[in-house]
Formats: sequence, C-alpha cells, structure tokens
Amino acid sequence: MKIIDLLKKDTPSLSFEVFPPKTDTAFESVRVATEEIAKLRPSFMSVTYGAGGGTSQYTLDIAKRIKQQYDVPSLAHLTCVSSTKDTVHERIEDIKAAGIQNVMALRGDIPQQLQGADRTNWAYRHAVELVRELKQADADFCIGGACYPEIHPESKNQQEDIRYLKEKVDAGCEFLTTQMFFDNNLLYNFLYKIREAGITVPIIPGIMPITNANQVERAVKLSGSFMPQRFKSLVDKFGHDAAAMKQAGIAYATDQIIDLYANGIKIVHVYSMNKPDVAAKIHDNLSCILGK
Repeated sequence: MKIIDLLKKDTPSLSFEVFPPKTDTAFESVRVATEEIAKLRPSFMSVTYGAGGGTSQYTLDIAKRIKQQYDVPSLAHLTCVSSTKDTVHERIEDIKAAGIQNVMALRGDIPQQLQGADRTNWAYRHAVELVRELKQADADFCIGGACYPEIHPESKNQQEDIRYLKEKVDAGCEFLTTQMFFDNNLLYNFLYKIREAGITVPIIPGIMPITNANQVERAVKLSGSFMPQRFKSLVDKFGHDAAAMKQAGIAYATDQIIDLYANGIKIVHVYSMNKPDVAAKIHDNLSCILGK
C-alpha cells in the first residue's frame, strides 16, 4: 500500500523507523527487533540506508520481510550522495524487483573522507536530483522526502531551505517526513511557513525518544535541534539514572505525540532505533487514542 493513501485516513496512527545491520553477524538481532516492532501493526515502517549504500541489500531484505510476513507497508530509504548514476539506477531496479512501492529519497550524509571535497562533478549533489531519477524510472513509486522544521544545517537561512524544499516537492515528492524536533511549536511555525510558500503535500512529524543522556549530543549534532529548557531539565534530573532517563524520555516523546494529535496531526513517525521495547511502550501509552 502506498503511504500517500495511508495519509488519507482520518484516525491517529504511528509509524516506526528501523535501521539495517552493518554486518552479517548482526542481521539476526536486527531482524528480531524489526519483527517485534512490526507486530505492533504500525501504519508503516521505514528502513534506513547505509552510508554509501554499504547496507543497501539489508535495507531491501528487511523491507521485504516487513511487507510480506507482517503485511505492514514498508518505506525503503535510498541515498545518492557521492554515488554514480549506474549505482543509483541499479538500486532503483533492486527496489522494483523487491516489490517495494514506497521510497524515501535522500541525499544522505557526506562521507567523512569527502567532507570539503569539490562536488561540482558529482552525479548527485542534492536529493531533488534523486527524486527526478525516481520519477523517470519505469515504476509507480510513492516518493517521500525529508524536511527540517528548524533549518537544514547546510542552509544559509530558513527561507532558502524552504525554497529548496519546494523544488523537491515540485520534482515529485508526495509527502515529507521531518527531522527530529523537541519543541512542537517549531513544527507548527514551520507548517505555517511552508503552506505560505505553496508546499501542500502531507507532512509527517518525526519524533525521537531520547532514552539515554548520550543521545542528546548526537541528536544536536545530526540535526541542530533546539533543546527546550523543559527537556534540558529532564536530562539534568534523570540523565545519570538509566532506567529513570528511559522512562522520562518515553514520557516526553509520548507527550509530544499527544499534543500533535490534539492539534490535527494524523500520523507521527517515531525514530524507534531498533528498540522494540521503546516502540511498544509508546504504542501502549497511546493505545486508547490509537483505538488499539
């Protein structure tokens, strides 16, 4: 089932994200975690893509299992940074052969060894170029893209960021999923600005449950996320106690999701990080709201 069709439903729902293993030996543990999350019957599950495509086969293997064994729609990530045209076309053919209908088109993180390199001759410098490739492929893909409620770390300002976002949507993105954020007002302000800019596709808010203090620094580094004082106080108080921090982080994420539902958002994407216990707890906290 295409995600754009799921987004037409009028009842609250959750989706979850998982990531593939980096090695063969880790595949089994990831498979088990993924299937435990699939048993929660989310609206869909997304599977990320390894840097440089190194785990791309794992991405498809997991996405197929989710779809075939649990009848849960899957969304396969595809990145293009520093890839050749031939490599990307090969990956697209693999996705088609796997029967995956939904693709998340991303530029991807620039590998450490290529930081600062001249990108002039790269086949793909921006996600919009990948979106165009997917639209031109002989396949009926539902294409998603990413957006930043605050600002992309490489953008000069939010106005420029939104201009590039509209270009991506005009190229064929049918829905957008946000990077993590910890203050819902940032999302509501962002939604107002993009609607004013003529971006009308559905927006899926992305929520990251912070369940240990070490995740905070990584979250800020990845997305430049603003940490509200309320959240900082939570980490200061409970960050030294693993069990307490986990419970507090799940409660904070749950509170964010409830507020989003209360303000008209129908579907929320949870960056569940291959943690079925965290996904299950959030799902349980929302069971009556979700009608499950």
